[in-house]
Amino acid sequence: MANFMNMKSSKQIIAILLLLAVTIHSGCSNFDEINTNPNTPSRVSSQMLATTLILDVIRQPTQKSFLIDDLMSKYMAWSEFVQGEQYNRIERADFDELIVLNNIDKMVEFAPSEELKNSYLALGHFVKAYKYFELTMRVGDVPFKDALKGESETIYYPAYDSQKEVFLGILEELAEADRLFAMGDDFDGDPIYGGSTAQWRKLANTFALKVLINLSKKAEDAELNVKGRFQEILSSKPIFESNDDNFQIVYSDKANQRYPFHKLGNNFIIYNMVGSPIIDSLKSLQDYRLFYYAKPSPIALSNGMQVNEWDAYKGIDPSVEFTVLSQVASSKDYSPMNDRYTEIPEGEPTFLMSYSQMNFIIAEAAARSWINVNAAEYYEEGIRSAMDFVASHTPDNEQFHHGMPITSAYVDQYLASAPVQFKSSFEEQLKQIMTQKYIANFLQTPWETYFEYRRTGYPELPINPQTNLNEIKDQFPKRWMYPQEELDYNMENVSAAISTQFGGNDNVNAVMWLIKD
Repeated sequence: MANFMNMKSSKQIIAILLLLAVTIHSGCSNFDEINTNPNTPSRVSSQMLATTLILDVIRQPTQKSFLIDDLMSKYMAWSEFVQGEQYNRIERADFDELIVLNNIDKMVEFAPSEELKNSYLALGHFVKAYKYFELTMRVGDVPFKDALKGESETIYYPAYDSQKEVFLGILEELAEADRLFAMGDDFDGDPIYGGSTAQWRKLANTFALKVLINLSKKAEDAELNVKGRFQEILSSKPIFESNDDNFQIVYSDKANQRYPFHKLGNNFIIYNMVGSPIIDSLKSLQDYRLFYYAKPSPIALSNGMQVNEWDAYKGIDPSVEFTVLSQVASSKDYSPMNDRYTEIPEGEPTFLMSYSQMNFIIAEAAARSWINVNAAEYYEEGIRSAMDFVASHTPDNEQFHHGMPITSAYVDQYLASAPVQFKSSFEEQLKQIMTQKYIANFLQTPWETYFEYRRTGYPELPINPQTNLNEIKDQFPKRWMYPQEELDYNMENVSAAISTQFGGNDNVNAVMWLIKD
């Protein structure tokens, strides 16, 4: 991040990001309205830079890359060859994602009114908070206060801030985003919410709840004031109210706007195998999402089973030796992903923040006694909204739900079933909430399940010492290592951060401040 990012001129950055803005796939139904002639943009504008910032946050990789984090989370197994993420290999992080933040000042500067300056500045605060949250979750301490000041203050080699300071900064960025959106006008260049400042306020505050729940091990820290901040947002700030508020990309049957794992031009659809952790969880709860997420084993069907029978669905343990996995793949006796992911160009929207996630976050906060609300009600609403999301984005066709459609009556029955009913002890409640979040996040929100597992121990994911590529054979890695560019160009500062946090040993099993008890 140091030499590479800060020493670029603003003209270079704008030129690069302007090109990205017209070439990056949006997957958004109204993207065509934003750039009437996207191949020949005549000038840089706040609108164009806002589009670039938003899409840089929410865009999804395509084809095989779309599933990489799902291999780490054991949703899927991969039969092409040994895939490192499936066997828990993590290497170095990348700070290049922060480069886009250099465009915020120009986006604000070009705004034609004070109200729009407020809105674009608020957007900048949100994007900065999101980017730094994702980065610190991966590595620990990062440059924050002095970062991105190469041109303005000639700070080319920024010092690192402690992870606590970074989280405090993220929370302040989100609070400022909420304040400025409240003072701003609806703005152009937004392919997600159509520039609605009311929607962006909901997102900023809902995302702040997510940041706070990730500080669960630091809830007693007076300066962080996790419980107080959580309560303040819940009682006085706008937050998500339904699935319509989801921060998500909606896909369409147009070039570069199709679902990321759609079959067109995708040579990798033959290698996916749905993992036993998700299939077994769905079976144990008699959860109809099984019939929407997977297809039955062809061998089970050839042996006389029906597509709506639970035992026709067979997950594979993603931690087994690759030779065993290859044998199962060759036998065809496993469940691939459902056709709705590969056959329907629109697929389903991919979200980074959803109404169902928010409800599970609030349920967990209530279970931890941070807030005085009914945890069970939020838990149930999280399930109901997650099921509605799946059902409402799936054609009512047996090919996609295998004759087991999710209806309101079924959801009521599911919530009343003994395995799903909210338990009495905190540990049982936490396990239920994390299990339901795991199910709801299938092929959604990259790395969310890994981060939740790292924080809570749930869901319970398989670890095989014989195949685990982590140096410590009975555990998942804890973090990514720092980028090689930092070691090359910002050695003094990154070395100080490594020394302070990890005793000088930058490795994937080092325990960052966030997850220390």
